[in-house]
Amino acid sequence: MEFQYYLPVQIVFGCKKVAEVGVLTAPYGKKALIVTGKNSAKRSGLYDKVSQSLEKAGISHCLFDKVTQNPLTTTAMEGAAYAREHHCEVVIAIGGGSIMDCAKAIAFLAVNDGDINDYIYGRDTSDQALPIVLIPTTCGTGSEGNGFAVLTNPENGDKKSLRCNAIVAKVSLVDPECMMTMPKKVLASVGFDALCHCMEAYTSKIAQPFTDALCLYAMELISANLVKLYQGASDQDTWEKITLASTIGGMAINTAGVTLSHGMEHPASGLKDIVHGHGLAALTPAVLEASIKGQPDKYAKIARIFGGSKAEELPELIRTLLQRLDLSFSLSQLGLKESDIPWMAENCMKVSAASIANNPVVFSQEQIAEIYRRAM
Repeated sequence: MEFQYYLPVQIVFGCKKVAEVGVLTAPYGKKALIVTGKNSAKRSGLYDKVSQSLEKAGISHCLFDKVTQNPLTTTAMEGAAYAREHHCEVVIAIGGGSIMDCAKAIAFLAVNDGDINDYIYGRDTSDQALPIVLIPTTCGTGSEGNGFAVLTNPENGDKKSLRCNAIVAKVSLVDPECMMTMPKKVLASVGFDALCHCMEAYTSKIAQPFTDALCLYAMELISANLVKLYQGASDQDTWEKITLASTIGGMAINTAGVTLSHGMEHPASGLKDIVHGHGLAALTPAVLEASIKGQPDKYAKIARIFGGSKAEELPELIRTLLQRLDLSFSLSQLGLKESDIPWMAENCMKVSAASIANNPVVFSQEQIAEIYRRAM
């Protein structure tokens, strides 16, 4: 047995911990760029809490609030230019995965010249970025626990990750209370994304003992608590467990990667700007049915977590979970057409080569196209 595990992120977990953002940010600079979306952080009052904590710690800030779902490379470039113009020394993200990913890319581009797409595709490299502090407000993407920043190129629809240790956060403030203002439909979507991270990292060809242990624990937390939370539970313990599972999923994929569900979803949302969790919901059962033979023992363990006994039961168990979360989508219901399949399959081979290689069964472009058809 041989493996390596390296993840240099300080995670500060607990309710009301967001009040400590000023003290935790202070070692990294005296002027911060706060990255958010248009409204939610302001409407919830979280932006004001962060601003006050920074001011108390003697840190000034400016605001970049232009990030949308499926963040664009061009938005990251605009944010980086803004950070340089205002001489920001540290980047703080308040939001879900899209906002955290864009903030990471802004921190990276603020100190690196050239085309972001060259860094995404490995034609250029750097180990430098502004220090990053992340405050997640959705319990799903796990971006606070890894060095990934998923971006979409608006010129060609490529949705692919910038990946490097330089964009691992210096501090991730994971406060379950920050999740409690999420709309119910967002909770379902991001919660399923967290589950997919764990299922995919667990069955990945580059999984290892530490990631296996993390994923099994997190999947048990999700199985026991996600539907309960979606159906109206509001106790702190349940929120803490789902929030913890989400962060664990993000940590696991930093090492073990994702597999084909994510690999196939990125072309779909790159093309149609669909909600990431909805795309995963449409694709995952079909991907599981095609992949089970590659890791039957591990898929059987996942099935047992969700109340089954055999690997072959898992796709239907996941469909049942999706029904309970009101996430029973097909790709066609999300606006995709049969005529989109050739482009998506070809683009999957381009942007998701690592995810394809990590999958328990490695499929050809033609086989991936057939899985897209089954998910229609």
